[in-house]
Amino acid sequence: MSSNFRKVSSSKRPFVISFAGLKIGKHEFDFEIAQAFFEEQDYVGIDDASIQVHLELEKKETMLIGIFTLNGWLDTACDRCMDPLKFEMNAEYQIIYKFGLEESIDESLVVMHPDTYEIDVRENIYELIMVSMPSKVVHPKGECNEEMMTTMEKYTVNLHDDEEEDEEEEDEDDGESPWDILKNLN
Repeated sequence: MSSNFRKVSSSKRPFVISFAGLKIGKHEFDFEIAQAFFEEQDYVGIDDASIQVHLELEKKETMLIGIFTLNGWLDTACDRCMDPLKFEMNAEYQIIYKFGLEESIDESLVVMHPDTYEIDVRENIYELIMVSMPSKVVHPKGECNEEMMTTMEKYTVNLHDDEEEDEEEEDEDDGESPWDILKNLN
């Protein structure tokens, strides 16, 4: 098993793996992802990051099997109170790179033209980091900025209060409802 370490720079080349010269079997590659990676992707919202990506790439006759392991953290803002939040990331994903001419709708299958001799894993790494994050990144309950939470409560509509008002209005309505007939079926 061979091992290669590639530290991310501003060039796209560190993410390009030429598999044509690799022997059949497993090969390892390591990438270090920092904030500059997200800036190059035009992604706003990551203040800092340190994510180690380990790729175990198994070369076979007709395909490559990549197992990506992501470990590290990124600093972003809490979606609830907007204070800084360090999000820990530990995930593992498998992507299969298959040779062919058909298109794939499966996110874990990349179809490459038969003449392809290298893969660029930059986009794969970016997408895997994005799917590793929850749709809402928030502090654990009770750890948000209390001042911000109080201000938000002051200026937001409480949907629960609106529901209670609607129920009171329904109770005041003396007209018969179509559902009243169903209540008397017992």
